[in-house]
Amino acid sequence: MEKLNKEGWEPWKERIQTHYPELTDEDLHYEEGKEEDLLHRIEDRIGKTAEEIIEWLREIGLGVY
Repeated sequence: MEKLNKEGWEPWKERIQTHYPELTDEDLHYEEGKEEDLLHRIEDRIGKTAEEIIEWLREIGLGVY
Protein backbone atom coordinates (compact mmCIF):
# COMPACT_ATOMS: atom_id res chain seq x y z
CA MET A 1 0.00 0.00 0.00
CA GLU A 2 1.28 3.43 -0.87
CA LYS A 3 1.60 6.10 1.77
CA LEU A 4 0.55 9.70 1.63
CA ASN A 5 2.85 12.48 2.67
CA LYS A 6 1.13 13.91 5.77
CA GLU A 7 3.17 17.12 5.59
CA GLY A 8 0.74 19.99 5.19
CA TRP A 9 -2.33 17.75 4.86
CA GLU A 10 -4.93 20.48 5.58
CA PRO A 11 -4.29 22.55 2.41
CA TRP A 12 -4.37 19.34 0.36
CA LYS A 13 -7.60 18.26 2.01
CA GLU A 14 -9.14 21.59 1.04
CA ARG A 15 -7.87 21.25 -2.53
CA ILE A 16 -9.32 17.73 -2.79
CA GLN A 17 -12.67 18.97 -1.46
CA THR A 18 -12.66 21.70 -4.12
CA HIS A 19 -12.54 19.00 -6.80
CA TYR A 20 -14.86 16.61 -4.96
CA PRO A 21 -17.22 18.65 -2.76
CA GLU A 22 -19.08 15.47 -1.82
CA LEU A 23 -16.09 14.48 0.33
CA THR A 24 -16.55 15.47 3.95
CA ASP A 25 -13.92 16.31 6.56
CA GLU A 26 -14.63 12.88 8.04
CA ASP A 27 -14.04 11.22 4.65
CA LEU A 28 -10.67 12.97 4.42
CA HIS A 29 -9.55 12.40 8.00
CA TYR A 30 -5.93 11.25 7.74
CA GLU A 31 -4.09 9.15 10.30
CA GLU A 32 -0.59 7.96 9.64
CA GLY A 33 -0.57 4.22 9.04
CA LYS A 34 -4.25 4.20 8.02
CA GLU A 35 -3.86 5.25 4.40
CA GLU A 36 -5.94 2.30 3.21
CA ASP A 37 -8.87 3.44 5.35
CA LEU A 38 -8.64 6.93 3.85
CA LEU A 39 -8.50 5.58 0.31
CA HIS A 40 -11.47 3.26 0.93
CA ARG A 41 -13.56 6.17 2.24
CA ILE A 42 -12.69 8.23 -0.85
CA GLU A 43 -13.34 5.27 -3.17
CA ASP A 44 -16.77 4.70 -1.63
CA ARG A 45 -17.74 8.37 -1.88
CA ILE A 46 -16.53 9.24 -5.41
CA GLY A 47 -16.68 5.84 -7.12
CA LYS A 48 -13.07 5.67 -8.29
CA THR A 49 -10.52 2.96 -7.63
CA ALA A 50 -7.62 3.45 -5.24
CA GLU A 51 -5.25 3.41 -8.21
CA GLU A 52 -7.20 6.18 -9.94
CA ILE A 53 -7.24 8.24 -6.75
CA ILE A 54 -3.50 7.79 -6.18
CA GLU A 55 -2.75 8.75 -9.78
CA TRP A 56 -4.93 11.87 -9.49
CA LEU A 57 -3.25 12.86 -6.21
CA ARG A 58 0.13 12.57 -7.92
CA GLU A 59 -1.11 14.67 -10.85
CA ILE A 60 -2.14 17.51 -8.55
CA GLY A 61 1.21 17.35 -6.77
CA LEU A 62 0.45 15.54 -3.51
CA GLY A 63 3.37 13.34 -2.54
CA VAL A 64 2.27 9.73 -2.64
CA TYR A 65 4.98 7.15 -2.18
